[in-house]
Amino acid sequence: MVSCKDDVTAQIPQFYAGRSIFITGATGFMGKVLVERLLTTCPDVDQLFLLMRTKRDVGPEKRLQQLKESQVFDNVRQCSPAQLDKLCIVPGDITKPQLGMTGESIAQLRNVSVVFHSAATLKFDEALGLAVDQNVRSVVRLMELCDMLPNMQAFVYVSTGYSNAELSVVEERVYPPPAPLEQVLALTEAMPEDLMASVTRKYIHPKPNTYTFTKAIAEVAVQQHNSSYPRAIFRPTIVVSALRTPFPGWVENLNGPTGVIAGVGKGLLHFFSCRRDARADMVPVDIVIDALLAVGWETAIDRSSEVRVYNCSSYNNPTTWRTFEAALSRYIREHPMDQVFWYPYGSIVENGVAQKCLELLLQTMPLHLADYCSRIFGIKTKLSFIMVSNRLQAMNTVLQFFSQREWKFITNNMERLRQRLTPADAAIFNLDVKTINWEELCTNFIKGTKKYIFKEKAENTPEAKKHLQRMKLLPPWCNFLHFNPASTTHL
Repeated sequence: MVSCKDDVTAQIPQFYAGRSIFITGATGFMGKVLVERLLTTCPDVDQLFLLMRTKRDVGPEKRLQQLKESQVFDNVRQCSPAQLDKLCIVPGDITKPQLGMTGESIAQLRNVSVVFHSAATLKFDEALGLAVDQNVRSVVRLMELCDMLPNMQAFVYVSTGYSNAELSVVEERVYPPPAPLEQVLALTEAMPEDLMASVTRKYIHPKPNTYTFTKAIAEVAVQQHNSSYPRAIFRPTIVVSALRTPFPGWVENLNGPTGVIAGVGKGLLHFFSCRRDARADMVPVDIVIDALLAVGWETAIDRSSEVRVYNCSSYNNPTTWRTFEAALSRYIREHPMDQVFWYPYGSIVENGVAQKCLELLLQTMPLHLADYCSRIFGIKTKLSFIMVSNRLQAMNTVLQFFSQREWKFITNNMERLRQRLTPADAAIFNLDVKTINWEELCTNFIKGTKKYIFKEKAENTPEAKKHLQRMKLLPPWCNFLHFNPASTTHL
């Protein structure tokens, strides 16, 4: 292993200088930050090739333009807008053979030396066939494509810390698969969807859902692939809003805790099943991406014949769901969201049966009543309260497995990598979870959900407080009459 600790220069930007990088999942939450960090921390990087498909009738070219206009690149546009010219689209689709790429598209990747594969379906309850296609076959197809690239030096697969969620202690290694890789691929290709759905729960056992099952199988695919280039597996736990970059609190999706913040803040989610004092293994997205870039660097320079696994976890600086709950409860009253639907109330409920009863009486039934009344009185809304109720129930059901448990993540490889950085690299790339102030992070996380998800402005807070007080004086069943239907577009 090459030692770089005594070098006073920044090794990671130097490594990426002049290199072409291929990225899947670049339009996702983590993918956008990955692109932004490459452009800002490694300014001499060459081209960034981004795999993009047509989505909702929007073609790759238009999606690239939308990506460049994203708020995540505000600093890039202000300081060095020419950096965005380094973004190159590669039309394709991870669910298709050869990733849906033409021979011409493959040819333009000939100078690529590092590949980050983060594209995946994040739906925990996705149909098994679709989950295998997007989370397993895509990995196999991408590695086969990488076999054709003459300058490959590192392939980094972005998995999840919960690929082995049935274990209480998760080491940095690939575990034996719950089913053989080839069997999974053959079975999901041959079996009809309705029959597959009927046997999925039994087939994926002991995995809690198809997402964790397919992520575990994909890790095995990476380990078993016979290639001339080094490979690594990167496992972040719960990725949340940014600690510092691109902006404190920046977040862009409603997955996991962000969905809880949004539901509570809008007065729609009142009870959440969770163990208050269980560890909440959250990691800010900028620490996750800085670690990912460092993993790509180390994988290439060490050229290990073994597939290294990196657990990216906050286990060494733990917090609990109680801290998250306290910050949420305090902030949504001091800085309420605009046009809340109900007065925010409720709490974490540790008993699953009690949570279901409270959810039915004080959340599901009022939402259904609100939907019924809005139709009776002819109140037009852009939001179906019944749909919201169903989504909240589904979110609670899916997240309950994770919020009621805690894990010990072994992070020896990640800690060794952090200690290996030169002082110059450490000043640029923050891999240290001990730099997280949890109260500050949780507060900024909630602020970020309000600002970046709902596009709400701080100057609206006085009016939002008045609206909240009106809500407090009204019984829950008629609160919905006081919301502005136009405010529902982001939910």
